[in-house]
Amino acid sequence: MAIANYTYLKLKMPGPNDVITIGSTFSHAYTCDHEHYELATAVITSTELLELKNSVTPAVLNCNGPTSSSAFHPTKETKALEIDPTDPTKMVRIGTKLPAK
Repeated sequence: MAIANYTYLKLKMPGPNDVITIGSTFSHAYTCDHEHYELATAVITSTELLELKNSVTPAVLNCNGPTSSSAFHPTKETKALEIDPTDPTKMVRIGTKLPAK
C-alpha cells in the first residue's frame, strides 16, 4: 500500500474500488513547494558545511616571511624613493612607465 505526495500536491492512495486522488489549489501547492525548497536547501547546506568543516585542516600562514611566489621583483621601470630621510633603509619603489589615461 503506497502513498505518494507529488510536487503539485496530489495525494494518491489505493481505495476500495480505484485510486483515491485528493487535490489542492495551485497557490497552496506553490507555497508548499517554496517552503519545502527552502527547508531542503538549508538542510543540504548545513550538512555540506559540516562535512567540509570536518575534512579541512586549518592552516596557519606565516605572513611575516617572504615567499618566492609573491615576492616583489623590481624591474627597470621602477624608481626607489626614500620615505624617511633619517632612515635610508625605509624606501618605496614606484613605477616610471605608468599608462596614459
